[in-house]
Amino acid sequence: MFTTEQPSDKTEREHAYPGDLAAFVRERWARYPDDTGDSDGGEGALPEASVMEALLSTCYQASLLREEERPVIFRMIFASPEEFPEGDGPPEGLHRLEFDKPRPFDEHELRRLSPAADFDRSLIGVSHDDDGDLKVWGVVHSGPRWLRGVQGGREPSAPLPPVPVVEVEGPGRLQVRKGSVSIAELEAGRLGDSYTDVFASWWLPEMFAPVRAELVELHEEARREAASVEEPWAPLDHDLSRKVAQQMFRRLVSTVRDARHGGTIIIVPPERADEVLAGRRVSLKHAFVDGEPRRRFRTLIVRIMNRLAQSHGRGEEAAYPRAVGWEEYVWSEDRELAELDEAIFEFAHLVAGLAAVDGAVVMTRRFELLGFGGEISGELEPVQTVRNALDLEGESTIEEGTQGVGTRHRSAYRLAGSLPDVLLVVISQDGDARFVRDKDGAVTCWDQA
Repeated sequence: MFTTEQPSDKTEREHAYPGDLAAFVRERWARYPDDTGDSDGGEGALPEASVMEALLSTCYQASLLREEERPVIFRMIFASPEEFPEGDGPPEGLHRLEFDKPRPFDEHELRRLSPAADFDRSLIGVSHDDDGDLKVWGVVHSGPRWLRGVQGGREPSAPLPPVPVVEVEGPGRLQVRKGSVSIAELEAGRLGDSYTDVFASWWLPEMFAPVRAELVELHEEARREAASVEEPWAPLDHDLSRKVAQQMFRRLVSTVRDARHGGTIIIVPPERADEVLAGRRVSLKHAFVDGEPRRRFRTLIVRIMNRLAQSHGRGEEAAYPRAVGWEEYVWSEDRELAELDEAIFEFAHLVAGLAAVDGAVVMTRRFELLGFGGEISGELEPVQTVRNALDLEGESTIEEGTQGVGTRHRSAYRLAGSLPDVLLVVISQDGDARFVRDKDGAVTCWDQA
């Protein structure tokens, strides 16, 4: 038995509404840093309580409408046009387009503007007019790079000013940000601090730590060969492999979610590969032949590590006093690195395509592709309840039954209950993604942002 702990930042009400969300945001605003990491409070950018409630209430009402039978989704930013300098624009800046006459700020205007302000690329600009009334003054075009935090990618996005940003993601679904930093959400009448990003946890990278150590050793072998022919390589930040793999994994999950066909990814320790291929617990309809193509991701990531060290090692070694890593990778204009980066994401799209077939995609923690169309054995012990994690590390959980979920989730729970070292990512047809594993002897799940 275990006791569930409801975190202090969670509301205990049965249902919450925009007024509750506004108060929730105001309580937490100063705790969160802006995009630059500055956590000095930024109180000046937060409007007074009545204004904040009006912003959220109007966005909430707009979320309940439909535009030509499509759900109303959009991003709104509360800032004056002057916050966005003329001449800026994507991919590294924000492009402001100001109306010649401001428009009324109400749910119907937001509904009408939502198709023009594409959720992935633009925000609806709102501020006070000269009379102190809320008005829609135009559109801010950001481009899609801001999605890299969820979808994966190395290109940096233009930072938003530390002002309220409201994302309307569906009926009654609102997320509030301070610039690009998530602060609070309202979904299904429940308040939360922010969406859970499992990739920010400690337990997930720890699970892959032995694999990263193997990659470092492969890189060091290549470095020794380069040194034998007196080719200088820059020192490498060994955390690079984690960040590159994380971006690939983000893209994989995001691509399956966007396809809306659902899927399951099973990740097992390398030493369990033969067990899976033998059909124990998981039966693979399409298994791949052993060889380098099955291990292509490993090849690509080692090549990235080697090429980054090589490309920054030209010239005098004294010119490279620190290890090169993610920052250099992001800003590198090296053609070979760009091609390798593209290959990494093509791998993610390949795996996402395999997930479209009935059954699970099975990989090792080295991201070695064992096969797809995997069927989890129905003879495994059923799992009646799971722990739903309320924080990144799963220290605080609530217990939920499994009777109301689909076959895909129930089979994932059975496998996690049978194999304590397996990780599963279950993605439903509506785009929800859930990480599942055994933690402390109980099947535990995390709902991913």
